[in-house]
Amino acid sequence: MTDKLTQLPMLGWREWVALPEFGIAQIKAKIDTGARSSALHADTIEPYQKGGENWLMFTVQPMQKQSELLIECHAPIKDRRLVSDSGGHKQRRYVIETQLLFGQHLIQAEITLTNRDSMRFRMLLGRTAMNKHFIIDPNASYLQGKPDAVCYNTLLTRSLDETQCNPG
Repeated sequence: MTDKLTQLPMLGWREWVALPEFGIAQIKAKIDTGARSSALHADTIEPYQKGGENWLMFTVQPMQKQSELLIECHAPIKDRRLVSDSGGHKQRRYVIETQLLFGQHLIQAEITLTNRDSMRFRMLLGRTAMNKHFIIDPNASYLQGKPDAVCYNTLLTRSLDETQCNPG
């Protein structure tokens, strides 16, 4: 078990992450092992039908203090769940699934959409998304650097699986 753990990439308590399926090249994420689910800040969330399936249109402001940068995103709805925030307040949130790129490490994760305007980070990565993918060093920050531009640009133009970006 120890050998397997030492082979996993390491994340600090905060990291840069890309969401290539939405054209988001970088967004700061807080890595939170105390949170079960992951959350992404969304300003507008509007459900709609596409090809007989339930989809969402939502807008993301990836940089906290740059209100002029607003990205419109579309994703199929995976679920709608009751989520408790850090203060114990319960909220029903839409759940989507998407690719997340940390440096050269690509994972698939479920993300809930919510208003995180009052939070320091536009994204929170919970333990379910990190499980079996990363080791966390709570004393470090930005261990993966910014998302790898080559991986990101390749993901924008064609679909990659997890092994094509990950080094090693």
